[in-house]
Amino acid sequence: MKHFVVLNDKSVMVDGVPMQLENQGMAMLNDVYRSKIGDYPKFFKMDALCKVGFVASELLLKAETDGEISQRKAHGTSSRAVLLFNRSGSLNADTKYQATIQEADNFFPSPAIFVYTLPNIVTGEIAIRNLYYGETNFIVLDCMDLHTIAEQIANAFQDSETESMLTGWVDCYDENHFEARMLIINRNEDILNELNKIKQ
Repeated sequence: MKHFVVLNDKSVMVDGVPMQLENQGMAMLNDVYRSKIGDYPKFFKMDALCKVGFVASELLLKAETDGEISQRKAHGTSSRAVLLFNRSGSLNADTKYQATIQEADNFFPSPAIFVYTLPNIVTGEIAIRNLYYGETNFIVLDCMDLHTIAEQIANAFQDSETESMLTGWVDCYDENHFEARMLIINRNEDILNELNKIKQ
């Protein structure tokens, strides 16, 4: 079975099945982390975009391995790439960081925020967590254009070592408005057809 995760600030679905949730926004993500993941304390230091991508990837990989976390973390692999897309880049973190350097008499640059002023930190966190040594990349597009995304995924598969790719759309406008649409695509699959599963 092909697995996919679609989540936003109000709902989480794994393989089309909605999770029972009590909260919304970041509180909801924190709840999902505590109840379904819980073993990566660095989560609480992440910015909002990173949290969204991390939770979506964890739910997806749990579905892929039937919840056997140790099974997928036992050894690293160079055959899986991580390629994500969005429209707003790391704008949410950028805006927060800009506020810390805006005024000369109130200048307090925050390294904790600055770390997350690149969207590819999300792909890096996923790769580090899962010991993926393949390509990691985050591409900013004007919109969720599946044809452009499919082309980029096909290009990434030109690397002969890449056999599968954790990919999809991960965007965060602020702590109360975000979405992730994530799946795993294997080499030689119909990429556009697979992507259509997460567009709904």
